[in-house]
Amino acid sequence: MAISARGGDTSTSEREEPQRADEPSTGGRRWRWPGAATTPASPTSPAQYALLEAAFLGALGTVVALTRRRERTGEPAIPRAELPVLALATFALSDVLAKEKISTWLREPFVFEDGDHKPVSPEGDGLRYAIGELITCTRCVGTWSALALVGLRTASPSAGRATATVLALAGINDVAQSGFRLLAERTNRAIIETSHAEREVEAGA
Repeated sequence: MAISARGGDTSTSEREEPQRADEPSTGGRRWRWPGAATTPASPTSPAQYALLEAAFLGALGTVVALTRRRERTGEPAIPRAELPVLALATFALSDVLAKEKISTWLREPFVFEDGDHKPVSPEGDGLRYAIGELITCTRCVGTWSALALVGLRTASPSAGRATATVLALAGINDVAQSGFRLLAERTNRAIIETSHAEREVEAGA
């Protein structure tokens, strides 16, 4: 129980807190998201995340509806044999969007990047910050990339297969280049260590 300046008693539950600009009003009484009392302060709010999820579910629903319509006309669904190609294509596309310099123009409005154009952290607040979090999360970008590729494959099978094939080959090349670089680094390290060991033996002799 708190005593007001006018001498009246005011309950703690009756005192109103300032309303945030991104929280909907409910007739003078502050509206709070469930669990807001235990949620740490953030540059964005659940409303922005809900908006992104709604957009994803809307796009997913469109792809599902298109798939059903094509099946009713007798066209086959995506065969399982194409799933590895689509998986590699998803990996390659998400990596390009989330990490590579070539996609700086796409990330720049939402992400702070260092001098080498590598993503560091989301920028701004609200929906802008939420999109920045999404773009810097390779798993999140991968989910949207998978949806886009499956949607293209469903809407235009020939274009979808061509796009997935190109991206899959790029993904294989990326993995091969990374493996070769790792092998070269280990080989060079082994050569240097062997050379040092030989010099120590010669010096001891």
